[in-house]
Amino acid sequence: MNRRLAVLGGTLIGIAALAAIILVDVLGTVFFALTVAFLLAPLRQWLRQRGYSRLTATVAVTTTAFVSVLALLTPLGYLVFGRFSEVVALFDTLPASIPVEIAGVSDEIVIADVLAVVETGFRTTATRVAAALPVLLIKLTLFVLLVFSLLYNESDIRGSVLAVVPPAERDIAKALHTRARETLYALYVLQAATALGTFLIALPVFVVFGYASPFVLATVAAILQFIPVVGPSVLIAALVIGAFLAGDIVGAVLIGVIGGGLIAWLPDLAIRPRLARRTADLDGSLYFIGFVGGLLSLGAIGIIVGPLVVALLAEAAGLVADEFDIDEESA
Repeated sequence: MNRRLAVLGGTLIGIAALAAIILVDVLGTVFFALTVAFLLAPLRQWLRQRGYSRLTATVAVTTTAFVSVLALLTPLGYLVFGRFSEVVALFDTLPASIPVEIAGVSDEIVIADVLAVVETGFRTTATRVAAALPVLLIKLTLFVLLVFSLLYNESDIRGSVLAVVPPAERDIAKALHTRARETLYALYVLQAATALGTFLIALPVFVVFGYASPFVLATVAAILQFIPVVGPSVLIAALVIGAFLAGDIVGAVLIGVIGGGLIAWLPDLAIRPRLARRTADLDGSLYFIGFVGGLLSLGAIGIIVGPLVVALLAEAAGLVADEFDIDEESA
């Protein structure tokens, strides 16, 4: 029986690896759909328990996934296409050089070339996204079909996976399953809610301060919320430096204190703790390592893969420590 189970498990892993090689161009979409379906499976189960049919519950949850993805992509699309000229205009308002005086010696740091590179990169990215729009639509359709299929066949898939795990080791699979779900909740739900809260807070702040493009700045602040550790603080710092270089010392102090407090800190203090009870207890530095490492290694999908792998590694290390009764304080 154990030998047959090992053969079946090896066959499943081998076919999965072959499929990954063949489907490499859509692997990111497949992984994204898999994580979203995995996260939304409890919602479908909740609907089924309340008497909804298998098809109705699956359609409802798939629609929720589709609308959520559109809600996440809309601000970025609006920034790239709807307000492209305003974003470019922001680069033009930045000073070409920064005056520096040290010990009576005056000099200036020329940043015009850096700004030109950043602006060119933004234009190139927008052009590439526009050219790849048909492919993105195809991938979005594939995403919806995959989420629907995974949710509709959830029980069969779960049974197939558990069948190749020996009964004595299924507690390990359950622990990893729980950790993965909590991590995905943190990456998707918690980050999205915090980003939305950041946008709703930042928009009136930028309007009150009289910025020419408050909607664009609020959108940028919301998008930056997905970057761990730094977040919207980068935008606030840039605005402070811009106001300071323009000679508006009071404005620089006000946007630094009020904008920094309301935009960079308040969402983390007011929104994140309320939703964090269902998230994995992952150290901020480990999350940052997973985010950056995944992004550099795998591109955009690495934003999800990196922290998820780090979280599973931390969970596996904890299981090993519990297995051998390792005391963390005595280690």
